[in-house]
Amino acid sequence: MMLDAVETPAVLIDIEVAERNIQDCQDYCDEHDIALRPHIKTHKLPRLAQAQIDAGAIGITCQKIGEAEVMAAAGIKDILLTYNILGPAKLARLRCLHDAIKLSVTADNPTVLRGLSEAFADAEWPLAVLIECDTGGNRCGVQSPQAAVELAEQIGQSMGLRFAGLMTYPKAGGTADVQAFMAGAKALLAEAGYACATISSGGSPDLRQAHLAPVVEEYRVGTYIYNDRSLLARGACNLGDCALHVLATVISTPTPERAIIDAGSKILTTDLFGLDGYGVVIDHPALAVAALNEEHGHIDCSRAPGSLSVGDRIRIVPNHACVVSNMVDHVYLMDGDEVFSVEEVAARGMVV
Repeated sequence: MMLDAVETPAVLIDIEVAERNIQDCQDYCDEHDIALRPHIKTHKLPRLAQAQIDAGAIGITCQKIGEAEVMAAAGIKDILLTYNILGPAKLARLRCLHDAIKLSVTADNPTVLRGLSEAFADAEWPLAVLIECDTGGNRCGVQSPQAAVELAEQIGQSMGLRFAGLMTYPKAGGTADVQAFMAGAKALLAEAGYACATISSGGSPDLRQAHLAPVVEEYRVGTYIYNDRSLLARGACNLGDCALHVLATVISTPTPERAIIDAGSKILTTDLFGLDGYGVVIDHPALAVAALNEEHGHIDCSRAPGSLSVGDRIRIVPNHACVVSNMVDHVYLMDGDEVFSVEEVAARGMVV
């Protein structure tokens, strides 16, 4: 299939760029002796997860059990699930995964640990649990190194569980905070008699700074495989490193200063990340994706009036690639202007 035959709106993946991003990241981690465990939330494709492992990744990261189930069914055998798991139904599914693959999870509170222990008390081998630490991201995580030690002690006293290390998802620019927190926690754990087998950090914005926190042994990144406008704005990539584009058609030009495309909020994320507008229009630097309705995208042409006509097709790099992947059932893998595969987004919608 040639690109002209693709119905819009559509999500295109430049496979050459994606594969280059995979290799560049792996080369960096290999150079600095950091284990790479990519997050599949960005692409949600078993094909690309396997490509990451084939390049040298030790396994993958998932956020939800549904994602992990999809990847395990596709043959991925080493998965870290970075989310607090609660409730009998989810814990039963987690136990099934644990029986089939090398699984590790995270936790940041005693309630989650009690549930895990009840579900795994009679397991043939213990479930590996990393303690999530808040190093400045202000999401989940224990608030101090001492609190990490206290949870490690609870894990050590819990049937079916084993303490496997520390994990964090820091704020952008927080590499020094990661080093300070994790080094302190590792020292306290050692004093308490706990070996810290893994210290895992992550984040695409600071990927090239990972070696500046030498206490970190494993790094988790997702967006790097595609990149997006948010990473462009942070200087973490160039436009040519952006593998995911949304292909859209101009359906109306009410005025020379305004065009309407067939890609709205249902395919272009409304995430802003502090940016103006909702994407970069490839080959049209004077245009801006100014507003979104569900089925309509508003292109501001005021800096280049009349530059678009009804029927024109444009490519857009969205603000946040990960959300866009979850909007569509299929993506088009491109080699130049030729579609060589229409790939099902297998882990799309796996929010449970």
